Amino acid sequence: MDLQEQVQALIDEAPQDGGMPTAIRIIAPLLQNLAEQRLKFEQYYILQNLQGNWQLTTLQHRQRPGLEKTVVYAFANLQDATRSSRSAELVALPVPVIPLLFQLLALDPVDSILFLEVVGDLDKGEELTRLELQQLVQAALSQSQPSPPIDIA
Repeated sequence: MDLQEQVQALIDEAPQDGGMPTAIRIIAPLLQNLAEQRLKFEQYYILQNLQGNWQLTTLQHRQRPGLEKTVVYAFANLQDATRSSRSAELVALPVPVIPLLFQLLALDPVDSILFLEVVGDLDKGEELTRLELQQLVQAALSQSQPSPPIDIA
């Protein structure tokens, strides 16, 4: 499924209550733009347990052990995902990039997704933080809001 189809699916599957359909129509093109500018693939492989929960990895800063973050690795291909798995309890499943970015907005325990873009190289990747994505979405939503009337009294 190409990016435009993924965007349309996200819009079509949005809950129809409240302002959600409007918000999704604003957010979806932003996610597509982000995917086109910063990422190379239309889908990534995510390690999941048999219950469908994503594998979360906690990384610690080398010089400051108290500083840590929780990440999800998104692999460019199945071979890299399988090679990095250290458990028979994990499977690598493809996830389209637009729903992956959308899910990052709601994954409270996750600080970022590390997109491993170079096939065969598990040391280099593109990091996208949840905070950065939330800020982009908030800016897009606030720009779409009509300005309140100015009181000239």
